[in-house]
Amino acid sequence: MTLKTIEIKTFVPAKDFQLSQQFYQDIGFEKRSEGDGVAYFCVEHCAFLLQDFYVQPYADNFMMHLQVEDVAAWYAHIQQSGIAEKYGSKISALVDQPWRMRDFVFNDPSGVLWRIGQNI
Repeated sequence: MTLKTIEIKTFVPAKDFQLSQQFYQDIGFEKRSEGDGVAYFCVEHCAFLLQDFYVQPYADNFMMHLQVEDVAAWYAHIQQSGIAEKYGSKISALVDQPWRMRDFVFNDPSGVLWRIGQNI
């Protein structure tokens, strides 16, 4: 018997499935597959499943955290992606957190909060 793991992914809710798919492609995720109301998105070895399912209280309390090597590069990329204008996404400033991480946050079209950061 082995408890070896391969991967962990989360199911991210989407209020408007097509709009959310475009949002994630606009910020740099690659859509690798889609079927039966689920789309598989990844960037390098980090992945999640976007689902055509939405319950507002769940989405309002849903947060994703992506740890990166260069948060300043990601911050510039997200700013330049146009998501604030195109989707009404709010993007915070870069902040040095007391837990020794520099990060920023933004929301997707369904209200899911994303936190992108790097250890400092």
